[in-house]
Amino acid sequence: MPTPPWPILKHYDQQHLRRIAMPVGGIGTGTLSLGGRGDLRDWELMNRPAKGFIPNGGGRGSAPFFALFVEGPAGKLARALEGPLELDEYEGGGGSMAPNHGLPRFRQASFAAAYPFGQVFLADPDVPVSAVVQAFNPLVPCDVEASSLPVAVLRYRLSNRSQAALNVAVCGSLPNYIGVDGSNLRRGFAGALSTVGAKANRNQFHQGGGLQGIYMRSDGVDPASEAWGTLALSTTAGEGVSYRTSWARGTGSWGGDLLGFWDDFASDGVLEDCPSAGEDAPMASLAVRLNLPAGETRDVTFLLTWHFPNRCSWTPREECKDGCCAPGDRLQNHYTTLYLDAWDAAERIAPRLPELEERTAAFVGAFCTSSLPAEVKEAALFNLSTLRTQTCFRTADGRFYAWEGCGDSAGCCHGSCTHVWNYEQATAFLFGDLSLALREVEFGHSTREDGLMSFRTHLPIERAAEWGTAAADGQMGCIMKMYRDWQLSGDDALLRRLWPNVKKALAFAWMPGGWDADRDGVMEGCQHNTSDVEYFGPNPQMESWYLGALRAAEEMAAHLGEADFAAECRRLFELGRAWTDANLFNGEYYEHQIRPVKDASEIHPGLTAGMGARDLAHPEYQLGSGCLLDQLVGQYMAHICGLGYLLDPAHVQTTYRSLRRYNRKSGFYDHFNPMRSYALGDETALMVASYPKGRLEVPFPYYSEAWTGLEYTAAAGMIYEGQVEEGLEAVRDVRARHDGRKRNPFNEPECGHHYARAMAAWAAVVALTGFQYSAPQGRLALAARPGSHFWSTGRAWGVCEVGRQGEGWRAVLRVLGGALSVGCFALQGAGEVKLEPRRALEAGSVLELAL
Repeated sequence: MPTPPWPILKHYDQQHLRRIAMPVGGIGTGTLSLGGRGDLRDWELMNRPAKGFIPNGGGRGSAPFFALFVEGPAGKLARALEGPLELDEYEGGGGSMAPNHGLPRFRQASFAAAYPFGQVFLADPDVPVSAVVQAFNPLVPCDVEASSLPVAVLRYRLSNRSQAALNVAVCGSLPNYIGVDGSNLRRGFAGALSTVGAKANRNQFHQGGGLQGIYMRSDGVDPASEAWGTLALSTTAGEGVSYRTSWARGTGSWGGDLLGFWDDFASDGVLEDCPSAGEDAPMASLAVRLNLPAGETRDVTFLLTWHFPNRCSWTPREECKDGCCAPGDRLQNHYTTLYLDAWDAAERIAPRLPELEERTAAFVGAFCTSSLPAEVKEAALFNLSTLRTQTCFRTADGRFYAWEGCGDSAGCCHGSCTHVWNYEQATAFLFGDLSLALREVEFGHSTREDGLMSFRTHLPIERAAEWGTAAADGQMGCIMKMYRDWQLSGDDALLRRLWPNVKKALAFAWMPGGWDADRDGVMEGCQHNTSDVEYFGPNPQMESWYLGALRAAEEMAAHLGEADFAAECRRLFELGRAWTDANLFNGEYYEHQIRPVKDASEIHPGLTAGMGARDLAHPEYQLGSGCLLDQLVGQYMAHICGLGYLLDPAHVQTTYRSLRRYNRKSGFYDHFNPMRSYALGDETALMVASYPKGRLEVPFPYYSEAWTGLEYTAAAGMIYEGQVEEGLEAVRDVRARHDGRKRNPFNEPECGHHYARAMAAWAAVVALTGFQYSAPQGRLALAARPGSHFWSTGRAWGVCEVGRQGEGWRAVLRVLGGALSVGCFALQGAGEVKLEPRRALEAGSVLELAL
């Protein structure tokens, strides 16, 4: 019987499908994407991005596709299980260049999603069967392993709209393209195949573990290559299965192999195998035939699994050749340590899928039915897809690393860049173990004895600190993240182990020629930052990070019994706070006081990255009097951490109103931008910076761009300051630009696709629910606002229904996953309830409280 319906958060009609490509895969495993019309695109399984890459069978076969066969009283027909091509795909020098352009297909298509669930609805008046293409990979909060599986679950839901029973079949076809990762296609797909030994690629039919399907291997691709590994296409169907391990029939390359396959499948929905002719990338097909009674619905489920173990270091010491790196530069993917090959992965994952699908649906359903605004649900949920793309990976030891984003065929900006990953909140609140793993790398490996933290981590881990340059915002933000993650986890042991280097990282600011060499609580020195340049002199962006780091260090030091260090942090915080409000706030927002240095001798070693000012005495690339969108990013983080106000609350609130007034731009026909464009035409965005008092001659590089991660950061900040509608407006503006027609709803780029900073969208969830959790204290707090509030700690998640009860409040706390320790429950501004002893709540626990 069909599985229960999936939650749907967003629906896209046929005019908004062109750019949709929803990544399907686990954390650190790679992905392929479900296209808006039901096609499979962006095959990014082999350890690197591959935007636009669709393996095409070496010219003799076809791109991957699934097809439907129908036989009934009206006769037989076959269709690709895809909607119509877009008009811009019609033209080419040899006709349409779209993959599988010559296949008959459905006339009507629409897309629905509630990530990680994607569904394509197909219909055609000439076809008596309607179809839904469903794709997902398990995503279970607080369960990293369950969310890191190398599988794309592809389910085809068929509904008989006729009055008679029908014989139907679904067939999936895929070339064995092992060895070709999409990065070297200058000579086309066939040319790439010829250089990697793909003539020895082989397909075999396998049965076992309740599955039947095609196992794909290569005996010719170099086992040291990033593109070496195995694939498997299998089905859970127990009967009606037929297959082909090759399409070759000796009819040459004039469409004969595709013709032979199509004639075979379209005749009766049953495939006849044929032996391989030694062709490159041999095509494999797997079909399931069944009876479909009138008016009924049936599911046919396929699993695509993969196993590509070799990942090259992003900082190799020796040149990588043809995708092969030297042994000392070779990393192994964590997921490949858990399975022997792709077929082993399929056999071991398949029995778990019903439970994992149920748990995934429970999470998505709880999130989508909460009281959060629709635009926040969409932004937060859809950007989780970044964790599953080639932006992120895990090495054999389980550690988590990430690029800033993905280029078209290579990672973009290596090193788990601290100043970029500072902004996102999804990892900490949904997968706390991964967030702590980042802290362990930052403080345990990337921080030197003198306290300099390399803002990019080299690999293997033994080389972590070799970058040798510190970013002021990155380093201070990591201190705040250490506090946040300790509060969410209660992991005292890790805090104590990393604390010596946390202290050193903060004290590094006080080095001669450093960020705050005179220890007055104000960063005046040379400050490399997320704009890829160095600011000279006090500015709100770096200062707010610094004030937040001082507060976070004060709290951690006090907990660890280091009263003197805590007092020093408090002293510097109070000095810096007072000075900043008195000297940087201009009545509308905070400004940057540019203070050049005479020469490089005044700058502590390791504070410049070679990308900033050429004339240190008259530095270009500064902020100056500009109104910077993320000038209060440290305050944003302080609210999330529960550290309170870093600056005068009235000034903070005024600044957010100024950000909307000066930085929100509607319509870009009159906008000059010398850099990258992320908003165009009639769109609306919050600009990275504005210059209401006059622009510098050469301002910092990105001032005229629009970054979604900064827009979400500002939106959450507005919400925290009570400017809720203004914050939601900013979120709506972002998502309107990613509408499926103009841009992919599952890809918010900045320096690369699937950019990490965009996961700051999750901060709006935290801000709107008022969520705070301190594991050391056992205190959980939410906003005193009626509704169903989704909450998550990184180790537990659930919902809390809050409502009025007489003159007081009633709260029902439900733990839907993980484990939670609660000794105090609070509704902010409405009171709290002490629970003695602490309650240890497991999944399924319900706690009813009156306040």
